[in-house]
Amino acid sequence: MNDHYELYCLADPLFYDVLDGRRGGRPDFPLASRRVPDGWTHQATDVWMHYAPAEGRMPSQGWKIHVSARPEDAERALETVWEYCVPRGIAFKFLRSPSVMTMMNSKAAPRGSSGKLITVYPPDEDLLELTLKELDVLLRGVEGPYILSDLRYGEGPLFVRYGGFLARTCLDDGGETVPAVEDDRGRLVPDVRGPAFGVPSWVTLPAFLEPHLAARNAVTVDGLPYAIESVMHFSNGGGVYLGRDTRTGRQVVLKEARPYAGLDAARRDAVERLTHEREMLERLAGLDAVPELIDHFTLGGHHFLVQEFVDGSPLQRMLVQRYPLSRAGRDRRALEEYTAWAVSDVLPKVRRAVASLHERGVVFGDLHPSNILVTPAGRVVLIDYEVATLAGSGERAALAHPAFTAPPDRRGTEVDAYALACLCLGLFAPQLTIMLPLDRSKAVHLASLITEAFPVPPEPIDEAVRTVLGPEPPAAPEIPRPDRDGWPRLREAMTRAILASATPDRDDRLFPGDPAQFQTGGGLGFAYGAAGVLYALDATGAGRFPGHEEWLRRRASAAGRRMRPGFYDGLHGVAHVLDRFGHRRDALDLVEMSLRGTWDDLELGLFGGLAGIGLNLLHLARTTGESSLAETALRIAGTCSDRLGGPDDVPETSGGGNPRAGLMYGSSGPALLFLHAYERTGEEALLDRAAVALRQDLRRCRTTEDGTLQVDQGWRTLPYLDEGSAGIGLVLARYLAHRDDEAFAAALDACRRAARAGFFVQPGLFAGRSGMIAALYGGMGPAPEDPGTGPGGPVHGLAWHALPYAGGLAFPGDQLFRLSMDFATGTAGVLFAMGTALHERPVSLPFAQPPGGAGATATASPAGETAERLLTPTSH
Repeated sequence: MNDHYELYCLADPLFYDVLDGRRGGRPDFPLASRRVPDGWTHQATDVWMHYAPAEGRMPSQGWKIHVSARPEDAERALETVWEYCVPRGIAFKFLRSPSVMTMMNSKAAPRGSSGKLITVYPPDEDLLELTLKELDVLLRGVEGPYILSDLRYGEGPLFVRYGGFLARTCLDDGGETVPAVEDDRGRLVPDVRGPAFGVPSWVTLPAFLEPHLAARNAVTVDGLPYAIESVMHFSNGGGVYLGRDTRTGRQVVLKEARPYAGLDAARRDAVERLTHEREMLERLAGLDAVPELIDHFTLGGHHFLVQEFVDGSPLQRMLVQRYPLSRAGRDRRALEEYTAWAVSDVLPKVRRAVASLHERGVVFGDLHPSNILVTPAGRVVLIDYEVATLAGSGERAALAHPAFTAPPDRRGTEVDAYALACLCLGLFAPQLTIMLPLDRSKAVHLASLITEAFPVPPEPIDEAVRTVLGPEPPAAPEIPRPDRDGWPRLREAMTRAILASATPDRDDRLFPGDPAQFQTGGGLGFAYGAAGVLYALDATGAGRFPGHEEWLRRRASAAGRRMRPGFYDGLHGVAHVLDRFGHRRDALDLVEMSLRGTWDDLELGLFGGLAGIGLNLLHLARTTGESSLAETALRIAGTCSDRLGGPDDVPETSGGGNPRAGLMYGSSGPALLFLHAYERTGEEALLDRAAVALRQDLRRCRTTEDGTLQVDQGWRTLPYLDEGSAGIGLVLARYLAHRDDEAFAAALDACRRAARAGFFVQPGLFAGRSGMIAALYGGMGPAPEDPGTGPGGPVHGLAWHALPYAGGLAFPGDQLFRLSMDFATGTAGVLFAMGTALHERPVSLPFAQPPGGAGATATASPAGETAERLLTPTSH
């Protein structure tokens, strides 16, 4: 899960949005509305409030101070730091609201950066020491969570770390753009922000901090009767460890809770919840469905429970391994076996386990597949009792899985009954009950799809639907369905929803989409902003909307200098759309802005890197006749070629610190650029480099049990458009139009097969079902045995995610928490994907139209470029 999605759910019940003190009934801290001091500058973001002296020159990096605080101490800490820093001219920032503070220190928050309420930027080490000493006195009595990335100063809420003050970036070893600091040789290197304190090799720890480092290192596990053998799970609240009792040799589980960390909706910390869990386990002692409580202790301020080790598999893992629709093909026997396992084995055992808790007066409160263990002998054990409640108390869990969280009108055992109903539906529609808060009547639709896809008896499904809907079921609105309605009606319904969501009065976004739109160009860009939505509407025949185009043109002109240069995340994507709509001068102005910087910190990929920029320059050279754009594009192709390396110069797995594979972030993006450059110049060497790039991505793929080819991330495989095999398949198909290659042809067939799976958790274009559709029908080509756009085909599968909005048809974005209208994750992308399959005129992703289409000619470049010049090292 993206660590911040839940933060963007707080402001609006239907769309991801920012909290700015006006939305969601969640006001900012009072300090956020205080008048900015004279002579100071102020910048507000969706998370932080920044303050700095206007005339002061803040260093680009150095030792920064972080202040943590528990919720009840937050306002005192803020006031103290403000009153200290402003008279002394020391820059600082703070989290803007209590709600943001809670989410940034929640159980799911990043462990390394969590706990920070305030950051102070002393300009030198002398002032660092003085500021720490004086704030340590002023903040005495303030308590807060330990910031794992930092070194604690004394016993109070102050922490220090060396890192960047100003926003600078570089490429890491995986080719990703990351925050940067300058090393002792003047090079930009990654500013590492992990969950452990460290000092860069060229930096010396100030002498006055050495005693604090010694105090940190003095806490060890020596003397405990338990040996830690491995980490089972980490959260911001603490860890879960597999251990062994050194006295008996018995394997045990140790569960850790960090003070003031891992806050829930009631602002209880992990320690309070662990204490509560111990009380629940004592109450439930002896039940077969409950792990045995063995011990509890405190070490270094952290609290631990020692529990029985249950040698079983989480039901979530078993579901992933067994679920038949996630595989290519339709095997009736597999469907029957899975249905029997779910209905006759799993559900009855889980119901009995939950009932045994109810007999002791306990509501589990957090029932979901990851909290259900199944042993090889068939024992079902429920784990994680930190939010369990007493049945008669009327309390509700303040922390629960969103796909199984009961609506506010359920109390007591009804909470578990609702979760059991969601489990019943979720075994056949994994994760999709997370959409029910958007429209509770979706349960009826899911039940219909489940009984169509599986040989499941209607009784358990009908009972689950009745439980979800409650005693006063909401009316189910009639909406067009991809599994039964035609293209014109579907297009009109999605267009209606997209237009109804528009907010032209806002400057930060036009259409609601993924939270990334607030970090990548203020709602303008192609992937997450207005440009991509307007492109999808036009490409699919839904129409042009001059008022919205003017919003994009006007905002792009104002915000252009603050945007990244890339295609899907920045200026080039906006320029592409403006040029399409006839705003050519505006488009060329944005391109000029994008080319003023250097390319050193840009990755190679299509999404935000050199490949996307080069492809757009070739496109604009064709539409505008500006040969200089083609010259620049071909120089970029040379840079990509030089940095690419050979076919074996990438690891065999993607991501996790390694360079990512795929169309958007991997080598297939540069391959697509080489192919377009070849189509422009006719230089065979470019075709050779495209083959090398494709082999790099295929090196990071593996064939799965069902014969599909997918990108291998080590712990999972991915078929998706962005960093999976579908995007690679698109480029393979284009390459094979120019040159035969038996291995590439076989890989393409296996990529097509991967796109034919019957179920995808998300509907979106970049990482969901729509990307499979766009790849199959927008360039890769379906396999001969595909059902096409008829029943059972990939387009009809979009019915799993269809939801009503404003009298139209909409789709949830990534994580499924909220509706999205953007191109990468939401309704515009679904509309676009449907268009590739159903629209009367060809629809394809930018630069992915079949070769030989508009502008694809294998003639000599007017710029006179040669392969020898293109494929030698270049600089910019």
